[in-house]
Amino acid sequence: MPEGDTVWNTARVLQRALAGARLTGSDFRVPQLAATDLTGWTVRESASRGKHLLLRLTAPPDAPASADGSGRDWTLHSHLRMDGAWRAYAPGERWAARPAHLIRVVLRSRGAVAVGYHLHELALIPTAEEESLVGHLGPDLLGPDWDADEAVRRLAAHPDETIGEALLDQRNLAGVGNLYKCEVLFLRGVSPWTPVRAVPDLAGTVGLAQRLLAANRGRWTQSTTGSLHRGQTSYVYGRRAQPCRRCGTAIRKEELGERVTYWCPACQPDR
Repeated sequence: MPEGDTVWNTARVLQRALAGARLTGSDFRVPQLAATDLTGWTVRESASRGKHLLLRLTAPPDAPASADGSGRDWTLHSHLRMDGAWRAYAPGERWAARPAHLIRVVLRSRGAVAVGYHLHELALIPTAEEESLVGHLGPDLLGPDWDADEAVRRLAAHPDETIGEALLDQRNLAGVGNLYKCEVLFLRGVSPWTPVRAVPDLAGTVGLAQRLLAANRGRWTQSTTGSLHRGQTSYVYGRRAQPCRRCGTAIRKEELGERVTYWCPACQPDR
């Protein structure tokens, strides 16, 4: 599942492929944008905010102005959710072997072709209105304006919520997904069912989450153990019934809220 570091990496892939380029064609395969043609538009930059991707473009002078008069700067917003992905190819290069019906958008320039697979919340809006889509998010763990104190404040504002659910709430801090939730809480020795108010060191938990995501920027293999070898990259995530790397107790898996949770009942005792 794409988490904050994966989305950050994806934004950099699009940045390298398209930034500064003038689009030679576009193909939207979603009803709301089916008639949209971005030919002649220039890609200014690709950015991420939590799990949201923001591809910022400038429309050519002859393109229709935005209805609110905000100018020619627009943002193509997308969300990867569980199964979305962007891929960049050289012109003429064979695309990944994915079913064509999963393609949501194709953007072409002279130097690259960007293909968006199974994207969600795809929308084209004036850049001035980006906050309408991402303004609700908490501090971005990989953003230039990361604010750990604000993240702690937002978490603490929900004292009775379980820490497992609170870390996944993007309104508290943006970028943590299920993998990092499970791994952070294991490393902190905190049960996922612990109420936020009972977490011994909320600032330490937030700080560790940020460090783990930052450590995985720039690579596609996510590791919290320090090893990049298959089967050795996580402590508890995806390891149900396998022995804990610390104590040997069998890792457990159970639903918490709407997501599954992995934890060690010995290292993360009692709910």
